[in-house]
Amino acid sequence: MADHHEHASEHDGHDHASDCEAALAEIYTYLDGELTTEKRVLIARHLEGCNPCIEAYDFEAELRMVISRRCRDEVPESLRIRIAQKLTLMAQGDEGQGGDEGTGVGPA
Repeated sequence: MADHHEHASEHDGHDHASDCEAALAEIYTYLDGELTTEKRVLIARHLEGCNPCIEAYDFEAELRMVISRRCRDEVPESLRIRIAQKLTLMAQGDEGQGGDEGTGVGPA
């Protein structure tokens, strides 16, 4: 890891180790597209010239894709129906029966 810092700091006079730390600290917000344009450009430039950081970026990006493809819980249709029915009953209770709230009468 030290050699990547040594070769990179020669070409621009910046402390490349702190550039790496800054880029890696923002990698998740970079992947989420939640950075300002200025920060996004700075990180993109850094990634273009830093193999260890681009490898970390690639790993995180691929990990996110795998998780999004494989970690999808399917909600059973029966549960969806029960939730919809309960929400409908609650909405009707709020509109049609008002007054039970806070009295201790009926389910909470």
